[in-house]
Amino acid sequence: MFRNFRLTCTALMMATVAAPLSAEVLRWSSQGDIVTFDPYAHTESFTASVIHHVYEPLVRRSETLSIEPALATSWEIVEPTRWRFTLREGVTFHNGNAFNADDVVTSIERLLHPDARARGNLSTVTGIEKVDDMTVDFLMAGPYPLLLNDLSGIFIMDKEWLEENDAVLPGNITTGVTSFASTNANGTGPFVLDSYQPDVGTIMSANPNWWDTPKHNLTSIEFRPITSDATRVAALLSGELDMIAPVPLQDIARLEASDGFSVIQEPALRLIFLGFNYRDELHAMPGQPNPLKDERVRKALWHAIDHDSLRDKIMRGKSRTVGILVAPPVPGYSAEADVPLPYDPKGAKALLAEAGFADGFSTKLDCPNDRYINDEQICVAVKAFWERIGLTVDLNTESRSTYFPKVDKGETDAYMLGWATLPAMDGFSVLRAILATRDGNSGGNNPNGLSDPRIDELNQLAAVELDEDKRRAMLTEALTIARDKAYFLPLHQQPVAWAIRDGVAVPQFPDEYVRLWFANVN
Repeated sequence: MFRNFRLTCTALMMATVAAPLSAEVLRWSSQGDIVTFDPYAHTESFTASVIHHVYEPLVRRSETLSIEPALATSWEIVEPTRWRFTLREGVTFHNGNAFNADDVVTSIERLLHPDARARGNLSTVTGIEKVDDMTVDFLMAGPYPLLLNDLSGIFIMDKEWLEENDAVLPGNITTGVTSFASTNANGTGPFVLDSYQPDVGTIMSANPNWWDTPKHNLTSIEFRPITSDATRVAALLSGELDMIAPVPLQDIARLEASDGFSVIQEPALRLIFLGFNYRDELHAMPGQPNPLKDERVRKALWHAIDHDSLRDKIMRGKSRTVGILVAPPVPGYSAEADVPLPYDPKGAKALLAEAGFADGFSTKLDCPNDRYINDEQICVAVKAFWERIGLTVDLNTESRSTYFPKVDKGETDAYMLGWATLPAMDGFSVLRAILATRDGNSGGNNPNGLSDPRIDELNQLAAVELDEDKRRAMLTEALTIARDKAYFLPLHQQPVAWAIRDGVAVPQFPDEYVRLWFANVN
């Protein structure tokens, strides 16, 4: 049964802290909160991973991250631009409403609405048609090999619930549009949303009517965002929490040495990099030409960064310095291109002088302080590196809840972004969302005017190329162009480390998703 009630901040904190150790309750924390419960109002993967406990896609990632049936049981390509999906019988939403084709049609049309922040996640889908109560057809702009990958991150909502709560139109964290669906939820998933207090906590209970056979033994999940690393670790060690994700890098050895706790680590798919403003002027230099449009300036900023220092001092030796925008397991990766520009402050100054900025220039640098591992510390270091070659850097760090809308609006000069190629787990994710010119269907995460004709051409070609070798070559070419022109400044592949108390079993995934429907506690 679907339940939604509001707890006061004090009551929620007391309930979470005072909860006794139980084989049925899992209490966990991260450094920041989700940004919304509306699946189509964001493109942030941590938020998606939490929402995934309540909402489900037509196809999902298995415990080995392969694609498997979820709300759809089978699919076929009727013609190159039409995919037909047979839906799962007997599924109900948390409020008891039956799941059918009308829910899928309404959900996809809601996602394809021009005001949906996540619209680009199905950029090749042009429409959807109901065939019968348990069958739908997806209409495509052309042949497309990654539809199932994309659909694994598209959650299905209840048409009746959306209509009853005046939430048919999507929210958008960038424009600030909210609705009932922003803070409430009614999915088909393994857990039911009981309460959601932004920046305080979220409580979910196991769905007794879930269509699937549970692999977990949980009766409830209690999530608390705790920004302070020290407080989060202390809460785990004191018994207030069962799990923290991620573990502050400086505390890994301490937790590994503590009785009753363990740290699990796996290389992540997520790469951290800096983006640039490509418009005519910088926010920090209104009325003056934008230095960042000059390739020599961007390469100077890259040469100015001491990547060894970032890795060894800030990332505690746990990160991997990179030269392109995808990790080795991702289609499109090239070891030949994965080479960063070397640390060379003198060469950086020479490039600035060659470009006409011997005395430097002013720029803003915006970063989150609760999204990526040591994000604020990294940006403090970058500011220092850039100032050593003559720049004046105005650094601003803030919570993800305000940071990502700012980036989406193009209100930055230089900014931090992390990308794990989700949900596709394919280099096309970077090409379509980050490198391609923003035009409504592409460039959803390219807000600052970057536009390269050859990259745009490769974006269109790779979208419909069914020969996998040719498609991967296109992805590699686009990523190499981005590297050679320093369109973005790659920093590192970040590690994934979680800490759990003894008796907790939670599988870890390289996409960094927390999937507690596989968790067991005792």
